[in-house]
Parts: sequence; structure tokens; C-alpha cells
Amino acid sequence: MNAQQIEQLIATGLPCDHVHVEGDGRHWFGTIVSERFEGLRLIQRHQLVYGTLGDKMATDEVHALSMKTFTPSEWKAQA
Repeated sequence: MNAQQIEQLIATGLPCDHVHVEGDGRHWFGTIVSERFEGLRLIQRHQLVYGTLGDKMATDEVHALSMKTFTPSEWKAQA
């Protein structure tokens, strides 16, 4: 898998205002901004993102994904 494929999986499974993934082919880092994160704890946000990857994590197509997750208002405050 490459970064664009992972971004597409996330964006297809979760309405995102912004999604960017980078990495070395095994270890990935993502920045994801979604309204769906509103009111959710960090672990719940990550579970939503992992859910978009389906079995890609279990089959080791995506070995590791660390991420920062933001609501649109949190993202705006970052800028």
C-alpha cells in the first residue's frame, strides 16, 4: 500500500475535511480532520480511523498507523 491508497480508504470510510498520510511503506503517520470526531475521546477517534482500513491492518498491508485526529474547529485552532 502507498500513502494515497491509505488516504483514499480513510476518506471513503469517514467524511474528512482533511486527510494526509506519509510514511516509509510500513510505518505510517496520518493527520485526519473530521466532524465525526466531535465529542469523541482520542481512542474512539482512532477506532473510527482504524475501522476505515478494514482488514488491511490484520493482514499487515498497513503495518502501523499513528495519527493525529482533529475536529474542524480543533484543526482551525492549530493553524
